[in-house]
Amino acid sequence: MKHTLRIITLVLALVMVFGLGATAYAADRPHFDKLTLEFVPSKDADVIIAGTANLPELVQAEMANLGYDIDEVDITVGTNYDATGEAMAAGAIDLGWLPGGTYALYSDDTEVILTATRNGLSNDSENPADWNGEENATQKNGPQVTFYRALIYATPSEYGKMLAEKVNNGEKLTWEDLDGAKWAVQKTSSSAGYIYPTMWLMENYDGKKISDLSNVIPIDSGYGTAFSYAAAEQVDVIVCYADGRNDYEASWTLPTDQQDETGKQGMGRSDSIWNELNVIGVTEGIYNDTVAISKESPFYTDELKAALQDCFINIINTDEGKAIFDVYSHTGYAKAVDSDYDGARAALTAVDG
Repeated sequence: MKHTLRIITLVLALVMVFGLGATAYAADRPHFDKLTLEFVPSKDADVIIAGTANLPELVQAEMANLGYDIDEVDITVGTNYDATGEAMAAGAIDLGWLPGGTYALYSDDTEVILTATRNGLSNDSENPADWNGEENATQKNGPQVTFYRALIYATPSEYGKMLAEKVNNGEKLTWEDLDGAKWAVQKTSSSAGYIYPTMWLMENYDGKKISDLSNVIPIDSGYGTAFSYAAAEQVDVIVCYADGRNDYEASWTLPTDQQDETGKQGMGRSDSIWNELNVIGVTEGIYNDTVAISKESPFYTDELKAALQDCFINIINTDEGKAIFDVYSHTGYAKAVDSDYDGARAALTAVDG
């Protein structure tokens, strides 16, 4: 009986030792109540939210594997690019997906940890006419690239058709041609929606900028609004990333009371977007979007940065992760440093100067 009691006592003691050891180990692991992630509205906000619905649980699981316990991962979409940058600068958002131009603007208060890679397009011509018509519809089947281009598009408005006809006939547009158009552009920190189209104007029209155009409509709500303005012929020119027509191809010809499979509202056009939205300008390459961390986040440490880099690289290398980040056309992530975006800072300076 005494022998049995000694064994029971020993077992209980071992259980307590290992139990205390496990508790101590868990207590040593970093623990966050909530990690906040925010995307900029380069796609429609509801499309981003729907597409990333499973991301929080993947982040929690992957970070747990990397030694971090996170109770909640919260995902939001900023009302515009600057709103996300400002929220990160204030420490209200821990991690943000920022275009290069927006990152350059807010890089004093944020730090890039990853650069997105994406499938290059089947077309990379600098001649705008090569992008137009069904026969030149771009496919996302090129090699992995760390850059993309912005395009300047003429809409199916009467004036937009005149611009497109000139370009497709091999004529160079004059400043007067462009200045006579009604333009829709994104916020000034948007790489594809403002900065690089401005640089295209500066290079081709004696330093003239978007701010020199006579009729410009700034859009706060993202590219979906620009495409809807184009479809409604409310503007003559819009600017967007090069695969924008791919993203709005289905919704372009849907009735306005219907939505495509991603939730984009139909725009009611009868002809293909490739025939109706013609490219009239092609910018130089833009370094890909960032994943950046707020330097004002209470969780900002070198160790966390390294863990988050591994976390998102691991997630996007899974089938589920690829499907999630397809909403941004991201197919991979590469570790990045701030100096990668010196070119974006130079572009921002040129545009603002």
